[in-house]
Amino acid sequence: MTQTQRVLIAADKFKGSLTAVQVAERVAAGLRAVVPGVTVESVPVADGGDGTVDAAVAAGFERREVTVTGPLGEPVTASYALRDETAVVEMAEASGLRHLPAGTFAPLTATTYGTGELMRAALDAGARSIVLGVGGSATNDGGAGMLVALGARLLDADGEPVGPGGGALAALATADLSTLDPRLADTEVVLASDVDNPLLGPKGAAAVYGPQKGASPEDVATLDAALGRYAEVLGAESAAEAPGAGAAGGVGFGALVGLRAGFRPGVEVLLDMLGFADALGRADLVITGEGSLDQQTLHGKAPAGVATAARARGLEVIAVCGRLALTPGALGSAGIRRAYALTDLEPDPARCMADAGPLLERLAARIAHDFL
Repeated sequence: MTQTQRVLIAADKFKGSLTAVQVAERVAAGLRAVVPGVTVESVPVADGGDGTVDAAVAAGFERREVTVTGPLGEPVTASYALRDETAVVEMAEASGLRHLPAGTFAPLTATTYGTGELMRAALDAGARSIVLGVGGSATNDGGAGMLVALGARLLDADGEPVGPGGGALAALATADLSTLDPRLADTEVVLASDVDNPLLGPKGAAAVYGPQKGASPEDVATLDAALGRYAEVLGAESAAEAPGAGAAGGVGFGALVGLRAGFRPGVEVLLDMLGFADALGRADLVITGEGSLDQQTLHGKAPAGVATAARARGLEVIAVCGRLALTPGALGSAGIRRAYALTDLEPDPARCMADAGPLLERLAARIAHDFL
């Protein structure tokens, strides 16, 4: 038994069950049930996708709500986070799969226009630094809708605006980015993403992520060709190869080219912004986690970023999850000493999702017995 008494909880959400804030609350409750005097600090984390605004708000940012255009063109309520002159814009808030009716997809026509409106609202509120977290998107339009909402002109051969969605970019003839909101010239935009795919080809936005958004093989071919046309008209074929250009249906490309954004792994950006390094300096033990610990976790997801930073400080890292699909060796390579899964307590996935909170408290009690 060690005398560890200062615990930092830095976990992502359990998608579909618990927010990152709720995960931290449940873990803390489970630890305190066994060790009442334990000092617990929580920094809910995210990797740029769903939950990024929530994590920023938990760290002291102010939540702002606005009505924007959803992926299907309908009005939706979306949030961004603001502190001083820094805004956190989560693409999924405006253009995410969460805004599609169950069973409905629109891979060729879904638009990122609302993401651009969300960024414009942040500029109106005084933001001069915008962290654009991408992930969970319903779109494949290369960020074209976002750029149009910010003032760009994308026209067909008749001089008419092209329609919404990635499919319509096949008709793109001219693009004018000189009409973009002039405030962007003095605004730092950071593209925060957990994927580094290029825009086009077999590892590109349409091929890799299109099927998750309802794209058939024919749709994938249509979208890849249309996005290729888009890159050609913008004169930015080299940027199409840049890491992150294919993120979130190609919105990464639109941000890199149109907004002169810098690309950084989402978890790095969020950890910096949330004051994680200072919290790490006060900890003896770190608990991280997310809904599913699997191969994707190792490629830029929040728990991997947390573990890397903690290991650099010589701290032990424990993980909690709903489902564990990594070997002890893979966990060890990622800097995670041991992982505790809800399925260890309740093998039925549906019950795990429904009872995630109480089960997580029980797991945290086990961690307290084993490590505190």
